[in-house]
Order: sequence, then C-alpha cells, then structure tokens
Amino acid sequence: MFNILRPLIFKFSPEVAHSLAIKALKLNNIPYTQPKDSHILETTFCDKKLSSPIGVAAGFDKNAEVYNPLFNLGFGFVEVGTITPKPQFGNPKPRVFRLEEDEALINRLGFNNSGSEEISKRIKENNKKGFLGINIGPNKDSKNRVEDYLICFRKFYNLADYITINISSPNTENLRDFHNQDELNSLIDKLKNEKKELNSNVPLAIKVSPDLKDNQINEVSKIIMEQEIGIIIVSNTTDKNRENLKNINKLEKGGLSGKPIAKISNDTISKFYKILKDKTKIIGVGGVSNGQDAFEKITSGATLVQLYTGMVYRGPRIASKIRKELIDLLKNKGFKNVSEAIGTKN
Repeated sequence: MFNILRPLIFKFSPEVAHSLAIKALKLNNIPYTQPKDSHILETTFCDKKLSSPIGVAAGFDKNAEVYNPLFNLGFGFVEVGTITPKPQFGNPKPRVFRLEEDEALINRLGFNNSGSEEISKRIKENNKKGFLGINIGPNKDSKNRVEDYLICFRKFYNLADYITINISSPNTENLRDFHNQDELNSLIDKLKNEKKELNSNVPLAIKVSPDLKDNQINEVSKIIMEQEIGIIIVSNTTDKNRENLKNINKLEKGGLSGKPIAKISNDTISKFYKILKDKTKIIGVGGVSNGQDAFEKITSGATLVQLYTGMVYRGPRIASKIRKELIDLLKNKGFKNVSEAIGTKN
C-alpha cells in the first residue's frame, strides 16, 4: 500500500508528509505479527531484554508523540528528541529536502521541538511500552550549553532507559566542539556529578559525528573508556560527502542522511569497535533500509541499529521487513542469535 501511495505522499513537502505520518501513527491501528524464529533477534541491552535490535533514530519522533505506536510496528526500541530545555522553532523553512535518486534526505531543522517541560509531561502521561531512549541538546541561543544538557537530564533521567547526549548535529553552530577532549571531558564530568546527586543509574549515550578523523576517533574512544560511558551512537548526519549524489538538492546546506552515508557510518562503527570492543556498546545508524544494511552494521560492531530515512522511502512496515530479512541472513550464516554476529567483520 505504501508503494502505491508514495508518489502522492512525495507531492507534499517533507515536513508536511512527516506531520501526516505522525498523525497516522497516533491512530495506532497498524497490526504487527512476529516473524517466524523471532527469538534469533532477541538481545539484551542495558540489562533489559529487547525483542529486536532494530530501532527508530532520534529525529522522527522529536516531541515524543508516537513512541508506543512505533513499538507496535515491530521496532525493538525508540529514541525520541532531540529535546532542548525551552521550546524551539528551529531554522527557517524550507529546511528538509528529499534526494529521491539517492534515497537520502538533507535537513537543517535545528532542534525544532516543544521543549523539555511539555515533552516530559507527555511521556509521564503515556507509559512507554518498550525500551525508550531520550535524546537531549542545547537551545540555539543558550549562553550555557552545558547547563542546558543538565536541565534536560534532570527532566528525563527517571523517564528514559538511556539518555543520549547529542554533540554531533551539524545544524547547531559549534555544537561539534564538544568532540574536543577538554569540552567532552568537562561535559561528561558534570553529567556524572548530576547523576550522582540524583542517585540515578540511567545509562548515558554519546552521539558522535560521522565526519571524525582517525585521531579524533581515538581521542573520543579514550575519553569514553576512561569515563566509563556504556553507549556510543555512531553516527549522526554528515555535512560533507556530497560528491557522488545525483539530486540537485545536494547543494542544500544541512545534514545528509540515508543510503549515501551507509558505508561512512559502517567504517566509523568498525573503527570505534576495534578500540572499544565490549567495554562500550555501539548503536549503529546511517543508511539502513533492509536486512542486509542492518546485518552490515551489526557485523561492523553495532549491538543495536537505528533508522529514520529508510522509513521515509520504505514506509511504516520497514521494521517488519528488516526483521524477516535479518533472521534469514543470520540463519544462512549459521548464527543462532544476533549477538553472535556483532563485530565479526573486523
């Protein structure tokens, strides 16, 4: 049905189409059936059992409106946000662009969201039915970005299964400075102190850029190991890598996501995995639209896999399709459980 409707949906601007998708999901009436041998995909993460390693990346459900319907579609986990302390409109429109020939998007949204107060209230009123990550970031006009992360942490520490510290969006000026050694250490120190003050055990995840050089990957890995951060998300969108794109929208400023960043993401995952091994779990994201894509992320070193742009081009049944394809791939390769495949390409 989605393949029939897609040309009509794509006549709307990407933001209007996304708004319609959120409204449709709120109806919450899409049935899901478990595929055969689904136990192969069961995995443990942060001491919790997930039915599948396939999840929704931050950016789709920015305001935490439809995470439960997304669980009902067969996703093993959902990450909402990015959420800032105060409500934020984001950058001027148009700010999302489809690159259909490339199966990609470019966005320069700029952390548009309803703010931590409204979103935390919404999550409290809608008990999560699955494993929920909450992605936080600073307001664009903030005078103290570290304090913004702390404000959001205080709002969500008791509502999330993990909290993602987004330091890698290319659409908030100078945000990626937090990849630098001193800035990252200082931010993590303050967050860990806040955790201690609140007597919280919620795991922290750091979401990194795909545009890191090898020396930066080594630096970030060293900090993550020393600070005992349990999760790293690899990676965010890229503001580079436009050379081989076909669609004219490749000239738009913003973060590129979708098929063109699959290999970039996989290579970055492999580099982090070779250093971190089992000390820090990797959530792999970038260019996932089928079972093979998910398998390549996992064999590169990812324990869990996220997608967003793939759903734009493949529709709401994508989780179900990926699960079936991934089960077949794992069985054909002789794996009894998805966890056995992690990092086997390295």
